[in-house]
Amino acid sequence: MCGIAGIFHLETAKPVDPARLRKMTDSLTHRGPDGSGIWTGPGVGLGHRRLSIIDLEGGAQPMLTPDEAQVLSFNGEIYNFLEVRAELEGLGHQFQTSSDSEVILFAWRRTRQMFLARDRLGVKPLFYAPVSDGSILFGSELKALLANPLLRRDPNITAVDDYLAFGYVPDQTSLLKGVKKLPAGHYLLLEQGKPAPAPVQYWDMDFSQRNKASAGALEEELVDLLKRAPMCRLVRFSPAVSTAALWSL
Repeated sequence: MCGIAGIFHLETAKPVDPARLRKMTDSLTHRGPDGSGIWTGPGVGLGHRRLSIIDLEGGAQPMLTPDEAQVLSFNGEIYNFLEVRAELEGLGHQFQTSSDSEVILFAWRRTRQMFLARDRLGVKPLFYAPVSDGSILFGSELKALLANPLLRRDPNITAVDDYLAFGYVPDQTSLLKGVKKLPAGHYLLLEQGKPAPAPVQYWDMDFSQRNKASAGALEEELVDLLKRAPMCRLVRFSPAVSTAALWSL
C-alpha cells in the first residue's frame, strides 16, 4: 500500500504551507517506506508515501506531466495499465516512466480541479474534512488530517458509540466531527471558487439481473469465478483498485 495526503483551498488560490503538508505526509510513513514527496501549487498541495511495486526507480510521486498541467498522488495499482498505455501511445502521448500511475495523468484532463476517488469496494481508505481557512484536507488515514493544526479535535459521539457497538465506524462518518470518509465507489470533484459538492457515486452492485440457472450450474459458475479471481489481479487483465488525488491546472 501507499499513502496520500493533501490540502486544497476552495475559496482562493492562496499558498499551501509545505511544512504542514510534509507533516501530514510523514504521518503515513508506515504505508509507504520506500519514498516520500510533496508538491505545492497555487491553492493546492499533494503529498505521497510510496511502496514501490512497478518501476522502482521512475515511479516517484507526486507525479507531474511534462507540462506540469496535471499532478497525481495515487494509492493503488492499475492492473490493465499496459493496455491503456498502448492506447494512449497510439494517440501520440510519450511516457517518461514505465509506471502504471503515469497513464492516469494522460488519461485525465480537467481545469483547476481536484479529483478525489475511492475504489469500488472501499478497499483503500480516504478521509477528508473542511477546515477554518477555507481549504479541504484529505488523506489515506485520519492521522494525516490530525497532523494539520487547523483540524478540530471534537469527537463524533455517535461514531464512538457505533465503534463500541460494532468494532468499526460505518458509512461515511469518522470518529471526529466534520471528518468524512469518501464512500466506496464514489468520487469528489472540487473546483476553486465553488462550494464543495456532495460525493458522486460512479459504481454500485446490481442485483436486478437475477440468474435463473439451476443450482448445479450456479455452483459451477461460482467455482469458475473463484478460480479466475486471482487472474484478475495480474497487471494485464484487471481494472484499477485505488484511491487517488489528481490536480489539473
